[in-house]
Amino acid sequence: MVTPPGAQKAMLYQMQQLSIEARHEPVEGHGVRHSVGEAGFADELHSSLLRINQLQSTAREQAMAFQAGDSGYSLNQVMVNSQKASLAFEAGVQLRNRLLTAYKEIMNMQV
Repeated sequence: MVTPPGAQKAMLYQMQQLSIEARHEPVEGHGVRHSVGEAGFADELHSSLLRINQLQSTAREQAMAFQAGDSGYSLNQVMVNSQKASLAFEAGVQLRNRLLTAYKEIMNMQV
């Protein structure tokens, strides 16, 4: 089977475009544009874990100070911050569970 020269050029162009997309280089007018300071998924996950840890540490410190009789914290502040930390931790656990489920599904895929 012989292909016309115009079809060959079109196929070559399409292959070049796919090659560029595979290397994650933006194509003129196409593709995803990344901002200069964009962080990856791993960076976002790490910063979220740090925020959860910070919320738990703050809640724990405030609870200890309140129990020690420090008048700088009210019971309302201590309870609200404790609930924030608890909610953040539960969300982190749910995220971990979903990531593990997705990972297991990907590992079980047939190639």
